Amino acid sequence: MAKELTTREDNYSQWYNDLVTKAGLAENSAVRGCMVIKPYGYAIWENMQHALDKMFKDTGHENAYFPLFIPKSFFSKEASHVEGFAKECAVVTHYRLKNDPNGGGVIVDETAKLEEELIVRPTSETIIWNTYRDWIQSYRDLPLLINQWANVVRWEMRTRLFLRTAEFLWQEGHTAHATQAEAVAEAEKMLDVYADFAENWMAIPVLKGVKSANERFAGAIETYCIEALMQDGKALQAGTSHFLGQNFAKAFDVKFLSKENKQEYVWATSWGVSTRLMGALVMTHSDDNGLVLPPKLASIQVVIVPIYRTEEQFEAITVKALEIKKLLEEKGVRVKYDNRDTQKPGFKFSEWEFKGVPIRLAIGPRDLENQTVEVARRDTLEKESLQMQNIELKVVHLLEQIQKNLFQKALDLRTQKTFKVDTWSDFLVQIEKGGFLMAHWDGTPETEQKIKEETKATIRLIPLDSVSETGKCIYSGNPSNRRVYFARAY
Repeated sequence: MAKELTTREDNYSQWYNDLVTKAGLAENSAVRGCMVIKPYGYAIWENMQHALDKMFKDTGHENAYFPLFIPKSFFSKEASHVEGFAKECAVVTHYRLKNDPNGGGVIVDETAKLEEELIVRPTSETIIWNTYRDWIQSYRDLPLLINQWANVVRWEMRTRLFLRTAEFLWQEGHTAHATQAEAVAEAEKMLDVYADFAENWMAIPVLKGVKSANERFAGAIETYCIEALMQDGKALQAGTSHFLGQNFAKAFDVKFLSKENKQEYVWATSWGVSTRLMGALVMTHSDDNGLVLPPKLASIQVVIVPIYRTEEQFEAITVKALEIKKLLEEKGVRVKYDNRDTQKPGFKFSEWEFKGVPIRLAIGPRDLENQTVEVARRDTLEKESLQMQNIELKVVHLLEQIQKNLFQKALDLRTQKTFKVDTWSDFLVQIEKGGFLMAHWDGTPETEQKIKEETKATIRLIPLDSVSETGKCIYSGNPSNRRVYFARAY
């Protein structure tokens, strides 16, 4: 399977597309710009969901669900919000079909026009804040901490599986608070949750910061983000958390009676990650041999492959394989015993390596005699023979090692591809090579826009932990008091 894969060096974009489809993660659908997430890919997404959902609930959030369709008038209530999404909205205008009297198949019934058009949700702030008006009356109703797992539609013209599709899956948190300080703390806390998930589950190191005004979420006062660096030197926004101030509360008249018996507008946040994380997972760790998956998110963490010539050997190996499988499952390991008789062991080795299973165990007749098992790890492609005694403990330890190794490898790459740049000429040279460029910026949207137009590089974030550093903007030469991170991005 790896022989059919375009190499990263030859064409990184094609390598990614080949890998996503050939590894059985997703494929393009009959609907332009939309994808079919296949079982192997969806199982990884489910593992992401389970981990994140627990993290959300551990921080006090509850799940709910809101309508897919949003009245058009709702978007008119928050001007900057509608402006940000207006060009991406899919609009429902009619509610019925009919047979074409001229024999042209099914057509829209022109008499079934909606009184008010409905927008297929690009995000749910408007419908949720219209609902919160009824849910929030008093300070006793706050904070309101709600998350939704859903699909959204943003009409994309240039799409790529997982990274940018017209419809995608995500979660969106929407919270209401009595004070500004509480809302800001919530937005920052959820950013930390995302960073924790990215680093400790996805094995992807991320930078934390805030977006510039040009890159801020439509309708937000502040957008916090985590940014990751892919192997080709491009950045990928891996999660955002927004402090919305009182914009949506005022737009939808969401007030509460305070402890001082005064009517006040609530303070809001929203935050979300999407199936774009699947793309990040593929691009961060995988290689020219196929997928490489971090053990914590791999749907199959260990695959056991029997090697035999006779039915008698197969039966004996199967007894031992199932015994090992049970021991591993008791340790919480996700295991598959590949006992297919339609494929040879060599094919199975290649298939599971291509699909990124972290550990492969091979058992043959000689292994039974010696009470050993061949262990192959996907991250390094190294093999070794281990004694079967306490094999479950050895495998669990090895899975932990692989998880740490993938993170460190990605961190080392980011370090190698992060540069301080002090002149415009150096910026122009380095941006072509890729990576994060730490450079001074004068803080103006005009300069930021000109840099984007001339280089396709954007300010990925203003780091939260940045220290004051006097310098000159790389483009305008005007004074600057700190560096920001630039990169070309997906």
